Amino acid sequence: MSALRAFEMALPVPRLVTLPTVPLFGLRVVSAAPDAVIEDLLTGGAQCRVAFVNAHCANVMARDPAYAAALQTAGRVLPDGIGVEQAARMNGVEIAANLNGTDFVPQLLRGAAARGRSVFLFGAAPGVAAAAAARLVRDIPTLRIAGHRDGFDGAADTDAAIADINASGADILLVALGVPAQDVWLDRHADRLHPGLTLGVGALFDFLGGQVVRAPAPVRRARLEWLWRLAQEPRRLAGRYLLGNLAFLLREGTSALRERPDTQPQALAKRALDVTLSGAALVALAPLLALTALAIRLDSRGPVLFRQTRVGRDGRPFTILKFRSMHIDAEARRAALLAQSDREGICFKARHDPRITRVGRILRRFSIDELPQILNILRGEMSIVGPRPALPEEVAAYPARALGRLTVKPGLTGIWQVSGRAEIGFDRMVDMDLAYARSRSFLLDLVLIAMTFRAVVSGRGAY
Repeated sequence: MSALRAFEMALPVPRLVTLPTVPLFGLRVVSAAPDAVIEDLLTGGAQCRVAFVNAHCANVMARDPAYAAALQTAGRVLPDGIGVEQAARMNGVEIAANLNGTDFVPQLLRGAAARGRSVFLFGAAPGVAAAAAARLVRDIPTLRIAGHRDGFDGAADTDAAIADINASGADILLVALGVPAQDVWLDRHADRLHPGLTLGVGALFDFLGGQVVRAPAPVRRARLEWLWRLAQEPRRLAGRYLLGNLAFLLREGTSALRERPDTQPQALAKRALDVTLSGAALVALAPLLALTALAIRLDSRGPVLFRQTRVGRDGRPFTILKFRSMHIDAEARRAALLAQSDREGICFKARHDPRITRVGRILRRFSIDELPQILNILRGEMSIVGPRPALPEEVAAYPARALGRLTVKPGLTGIWQVSGRAEIGFDRMVDMDLAYARSRSFLLDLVLIAMTFRAVVSGRGAY
């Protein structure tokens, strides 16, 4: 250990920054921007153990007391994944940023390299930590790798592993033993470890080493566990676990669906669900549809229905149907209003759009303007669940990754729609839609349909 590092460790300095947190899953979860968190972790004087928490972690914590204790005593608990953000919202709180470990840890290490800090990688299969270290050096040339050790034979002798880590003089320790083992290990041996900053990083080494594109998990176990929790805790159906477990399916239970995301049985089941629910909705909502048409006629000049070309699956154009919520010259006035968009990214959205009629504001508040798309669903152009259909000019401006939204039928509702709609920026919307495109299933569609009712009643992001 360097003399400077030994001196720093000897100083009983409290952490310099108190980061804001929100209560979630019985933990105090950090709610701050990535830069603020990185500054805190790299400038705090005392040792700090960091844990990431996602929806899967919340499930494991509920049945593993040692893991729960490790998270509760961690110096910083960071939110990892959309599901944690959504679970927070369902509990009436907001998380400032999703600190996904795969993206956040390399950012942290860039900051560490700029400060001359070194890192030790511990965990994963033989050779993976070394491959991850090599990738980090390529991406962050100034980063100092103090050492690496695998999580198999290299972790069998705990004393030897700790001695190796301490002898390296590393300032930061990354442990990739998986949940819950990594956080329990760090908690249990915290008083013996010299690095000032320790983090449990899950499958990060596998990702950096090119072994996987994301953390793997068996789909069947994920679904069974999720269904069991719903059966055991029905009162929480609209509470903190619903969205968390939804994200578990999206982020950690989708490897099999990635292999064959659109098998014939799945496609048939989805189409059957679309036809059955949309047909029933058309009959049940007939009085509302008629009253809406009358209100539009009485409020402003123009047709009841608004028709517009949108881009569907595989880039095929189709004509979307909506109740008209704007004045008849709305399309001609759109270009002049683009600079007033309230939404980040490509898609235009303005909270105080002057083109919207009086009746139109009510229709949009409760998403009634979207109901004619039931006919698009019956015609097979749309599905009940899927990404919202984009305008041709928006698709023309898409970055390459956003084109993944077009691999599935557009939908009347989806992850973006139940997550805040217009309050969600373009990049986050794309992330959500790509997650759905990779993970779609009959069960997931049912969950999103159920959550849509809450989103419609709340009216959040609807304008």
